[in-house]
Amino acid sequence: MKFKLHIRQTLEKLLAQEDTDGDKKITIDDKGPKSFTIEAENGNAVTIEGTYHLSNLLQELALAKKNNTEFAEINITEITENPVERISRKIKNLYWNGLTRTIDAVGVKKILEDDKIENAVSYLYVPFGDEIVFDYFKKLEVENSTLKVIQLPKNITPEYVLSLNEKPGILALALQIKNNQISGVPFVVPGGRFNEMYGWDSYFIAQGLLIDDKIDLALGIAENFKYQIDHYGKILNANRSYYLTRTQPPLYTSLIRAIIEKSNPEIFWVERHLKTAIKEYQTVWMEEGKRLTSNGLNRYKAEGIGIPFEVEEGHFDDILEQFAPKYNLSTREFEKKYLKREIVDTALDNYFTHDRSMRESGHDTSNRLVDICANLNTVAINSLLYKYETDIAFLIETLFNKEFHYDEHVSYSSDYWQTKALSRKEKINNLCWNEAKGIYFDYNFVTEEQHIFEAATTFYPLWAKISTPEQAEILVKKTLPKFKMKGGIAGSTKESIASLDKNSPTRQWDYPFGWAPHQMLLWEGLLHYNFIEETQEMVYRWLWLITRNAVDYNGTIPEKFDLEINSHKIFAEYGNVGTEFNYITEEGFGWMNASYQYGLTLLNDQFKQKLSELIDPDTLF
Repeated sequence: MKFKLHIRQTLEKLLAQEDTDGDKKITIDDKGPKSFTIEAENGNAVTIEGTYHLSNLLQELALAKKNNTEFAEINITEITENPVERISRKIKNLYWNGLTRTIDAVGVKKILEDDKIENAVSYLYVPFGDEIVFDYFKKLEVENSTLKVIQLPKNITPEYVLSLNEKPGILALALQIKNNQISGVPFVVPGGRFNEMYGWDSYFIAQGLLIDDKIDLALGIAENFKYQIDHYGKILNANRSYYLTRTQPPLYTSLIRAIIEKSNPEIFWVERHLKTAIKEYQTVWMEEGKRLTSNGLNRYKAEGIGIPFEVEEGHFDDILEQFAPKYNLSTREFEKKYLKREIVDTALDNYFTHDRSMRESGHDTSNRLVDICANLNTVAINSLLYKYETDIAFLIETLFNKEFHYDEHVSYSSDYWQTKALSRKEKINNLCWNEAKGIYFDYNFVTEEQHIFEAATTFYPLWAKISTPEQAEILVKKTLPKFKMKGGIAGSTKESIASLDKNSPTRQWDYPFGWAPHQMLLWEGLLHYNFIEETQEMVYRWLWLITRNAVDYNGTIPEKFDLEINSHKIFAEYGNVGTEFNYITEEGFGWMNASYQYGLTLLNDQFKQKLSELIDPDTLF
């Protein structure tokens, strides 16, 4: 049934009655009657009742309003739609579009409007040697008076990157030619406030894109990964000037395999990307003394100088306050002199080396990694690199007849990569597995002992297929319950942060916060070891939380959840992206969207039905 409604009048009347807290949403926090009657021009009327249905009406009116028409037909079936189907449909048909960006003549407008940078001029940096891209953007500079295009030098040093903090900007990504027109290769940002492509977010986003048949967007992510490695030397934390010294968790080969399984690209495509993945593996991860340590395992080790540029003012006050008295300065005066390198303090520099490395890990921030990250062979990075080695071996064996010609001088056999993987697997299990506690810990190669902190990264070896069947049984039966909460697994156990000072900052990757990548890697890991019932339970718990939150809070799909209160209302650093919008979210949040779509492919029909009825998981499991 469709109702033709006067958009503005209906919207105003609905908000006046139901949005009692004035946040331009209809949620369970509002105290309206939760009953609203709409009338069509022909005299038909229908009463919409309940928070969920009323918020759906608000969302559909908001979408209709964007068409700049006075009247619109509102489909009642969309107002009363099953919440699981509605969320999934919105992700596929609306949210991915809202998160898609390009850096080109069309997309540059978004860059110029960027609210992260307050400079009067918007800087766009182009890599050394890519003259086609440089010429393209210099022409755009002529057309945009507030755009300044700068070509980076051949050798980018930490000192040079520090100097760019005076004029921070976006880094160019790949261009393509279609129908004789140059355009930017599209990418998908994590959330609506972002205009840059983030490293490990993009892999999880790509999983959702592939499920939703957005093949071109997933291919675009792969092309932009390749461009970053070829031109910036690494897959960047994100394509902003202040991230030039920092990479992200390596998931490129996992993306290559996912694309192959979904779209069966030409062998030339696989060859191009496999060569670049091997290049990244060798130059980013396997250079000894940097991210490769003497024991043969890896660490995160970002370069850079001083305070990470992206943090908000005051973020590091608890640290700076410890150093300022040493120089008889106030915290703000000390910070200013330290930023300008008028003061150089080795101990503080070391702290920020660990901090940038922690941000490189993707877990920004966690008490597990604060002031120690660069000293750790983390379970996460070594599981991911083991996956790289087995992925490369698999691709060479299955697609290149066990021998891959990397260049005119070098060929690799699949056995070569399998041997490397087996060596890494043995080291991970020797150094990181704690038999007594039944958990994987990071290994401190400086003190030569395990770093005791119970983190969700203990499940990465299940995803990478590192664990023995016996280890997997222990992880699932003994360790998983420590992390499991009503809405999924937390970033750490409560016990792991119990000894912290009560005034310590609340770190968003620790207990009680739940994140999509941890859930997705866990689900896949459980399936690898045939824990079917446990997979169903953990998928259900997470999807229930997303669905419950969206139903109660006007369709909100946030960056993360507080699993202690099962809410998107986060009281931790950086807040919660994806929760601030008027009337309707048109983006959701990238990896949260992906986790929903992925989870639905795993959940059986029985649990999908219970999910649509919002059955509490604690009554089921």
